[in-house]
Amino acid sequence: MTKICLIRHGETEWNATGRIQGSTDIPLNEKGMEQAGKCRDALKAGEWDVIITSPLTRAKQTATIINEALGMEIVEMEYFAERYFGDAEGMTLQERMVHYPTREYPNQEDSLSFSKRVVEGMNKINENFKDKRVLLVAHGAVIHRILTELSEGRFQTVSHLNNACFSHVHYRDNKWNIIEYNNIEHLEFTSEK
Repeated sequence: MTKICLIRHGETEWNATGRIQGSTDIPLNEKGMEQAGKCRDALKAGEWDVIITSPLTRAKQTATIINEALGMEIVEMEYFAERYFGDAEGMTLQERMVHYPTREYPNQEDSLSFSKRVVEGMNKINENFKDKRVLLVAHGAVIHRILTELSEGRFQTVSHLNNACFSHVHYRDNKWNIIEYNNIEHLEFTSEK
């Protein structure tokens, strides 16, 4: 059975101010680094085989901080880069609602291509790391789309995934199963290095 812990990256300044990031490469802020430390502390007691990360800085920083306690190989996979939101990147929610009230952002990565990309990434993980325990550090829209696709659309009603949350999926009996999502219990404890 392949087990994946999906981890949303820690907070950035754009997260804090409600700006949509997409493929814009924004680093973690101080709170985001602290959140990544809390992820590290929560995960260090587990047994993991590999860390996979999006190539964007905020995800790689989160993966690197987590890996301080694990000392494993970190693998970058383009499949899990955040969706490109086109002309809306950098805008706050209020700005987006004024300019694009239908949420159709000019020049964004189309929904079908985005779904295909993240599903292909999940299949690659299952091929390359079959029966392994995987940490996958990615982004809100990516994780949300993974959970939506794996649940055949039943997950769409969940609107928000917190920064540094854990979601768990397992591949068993030739299908993916969502075990839990948006777990933030680990963020309530004091981080120790």
